[in-house]
Amino acid sequence: MNTALASAVALGGVGFGVNSYAASSTATATATVIAPIAITNARDLVFGSFARGAGGSVTVSTSGVRTASGPILSTIGATPAAAKFDVTGDGVSTYSISFTGTGTTLASTITPADTMAFAPASDLSAGGATTANVSSGTLTSGAQSIYVGGVLTVGATQVAHTDYAGSIAVAVEYN
Repeated sequence: MNTALASAVALGGVGFGVNSYAASSTATATATVIAPIAITNARDLVFGSFARGAGGSVTVSTSGVRTASGPILSTIGATPAAAKFDVTGDGVSTYSISFTGTGTTLASTITPADTMAFAPASDLSAGGATTANVSSGTLTSGAQSIYVGGVLTVGATQVAHTDYAGSIAVAVEYN
């Protein structure tokens, strides 16, 4: 009988219910919580004062330099400036940028409202861009700025002695 038992054990437990095909393993579950991405308006876009002349355009670059083609620029009133948005978030993360103010208008404060078309331009360095928009960025040490200028189309019949205003909406999202 000892010979039969020894043979059964040598055959891998045949007849004793031992499953030699089963195996198991474990994995570790991990998660990392990062800082949420945020954007704040640090400075508004200011086109300054100008006379409409025969119409044309007033441009403010992303570095804040103002030029005109047609309208007559004035030094009266607010100093021209590019808008600045500060983005904060996690470390050196990349993110996408979208502008919901693209193709928007500035409207007068009178009724009925008079409008001027506005086309934004942006960059990440205040490098003087006047066309095109940046679409992505990389946070350096958790921060980066977006500079927005643009071109304002001025008609020959724009209403004088009134203020015009509109908004530029910039959204950011982690990639």
